[in-house]
Amino acid sequence: MTVAIPTLGDLRHRIRHTSYLRKWVLLGALIGAIGGMGAIAFSFSLDLATHFLLGVLGGYTPPSPAGEGNVAISATHMTRPWAVPLVVGLGGLVAGIIVFRWAPEAEGHGTDAAIAAFHHHPRRIRARIPIIKLVASAITIGSGGSGGREGPTAQISAGFGSFLSRFLDLDARDARIAVAAGMAAGIGAIFRAPLGGAILGAEILYRDDVESDALVPAFIASIVAYSIFGAAVGFEPIFGTQLNASFADPRQLAYYAVIGLAAGLVGRLYIGVFYGLTDRFRQLPLAPMFRPALAGVAVGAIGLVIPGALGTGYGWVQGALGADLMGIPLWVILVLPFAKILATSLTIGSGGSGGIFGPGVVIGGLLGDFNDRVKRITGLDWV
Repeated sequence: MTVAIPTLGDLRHRIRHTSYLRKWVLLGALIGAIGGMGAIAFSFSLDLATHFLLGVLGGYTPPSPAGEGNVAISATHMTRPWAVPLVVGLGGLVAGIIVFRWAPEAEGHGTDAAIAAFHHHPRRIRARIPIIKLVASAITIGSGGSGGREGPTAQISAGFGSFLSRFLDLDARDARIAVAAGMAAGIGAIFRAPLGGAILGAEILYRDDVESDALVPAFIASIVAYSIFGAAVGFEPIFGTQLNASFADPRQLAYYAVIGLAAGLVGRLYIGVFYGLTDRFRQLPLAPMFRPALAGVAVGAIGLVIPGALGTGYGWVQGALGADLMGIPLWVILVLPFAKILATSLTIGSGGSGGIFGPGVVIGGLLGDFNDRVKRITGLDWV
């Protein structure tokens, strides 16, 4: 008795013609598994690059949040300040050569590229993009460039979703869902926020709408990715468990409204500066691969005055959430959000590789950190 082995054509036919839920439980879990492993690879690559480039060569170990080592701001210092701008510039140079030599579409923050792929060519993200994005982003951020981790991980897992679409010969609709689920998987894993990553992956694709067909696949992919990532690096939230964060007085709503308004205005400034500098860099009479190096030297110089502008900046948010808050000079809290805007716009706008959503979290978090500073200075317990 012989058993017929299904061919690739049979597999494609079965998947294309199975029900929506059965199809996306399987494909969503597969995309999530690769997304989780991609997030692990990127996280370890970034840690290694940061230790060697910024730590060993630059003589500076940046602070880190509770879920990633919990290195306090007070425990960090620069032993070779003169080396920091050179290291950030070197990282920009190496990353620029890698990106513009082998995969120019991997430049910048990656989110726009993934969204463009979703709308226009969901099956045509090249297989090399995830690898190039992982390496270039780890070097860019690890050397001190200001960037986030969500863009690279989103593009890595979206690239696998695109590859899977080609391999299984999915139609255009399913290919778009696979790319969206990949974005959700990468974001949900690296931020350790599976539900938030799933929703972001479905709603970031449009200005005024949500890709409802992608919600279930995005939830499945994001939860699987988070589970795999957490099993390797731990499930503790990035900034730890904030037991003192609670809503106790309706008057707090007025203060939150003020913070929301301020964050909206600063967010508009962030967008304007980022795309303004991006346009300026494209006009420079300089080969694209050398622009991140030029920007890196400038970012390193900013970091000498405002160290929180270097890298992800998460450690500074952690410090402002805890005992380090009153040890941070008030002028640093006032200036750091704007320094982060400038440093991120230089790093990513020049063609460097990294995300822009993560720095937005830092910028908004530091604006909100005025809460504790005001409460401790004025004694307004309801704030």
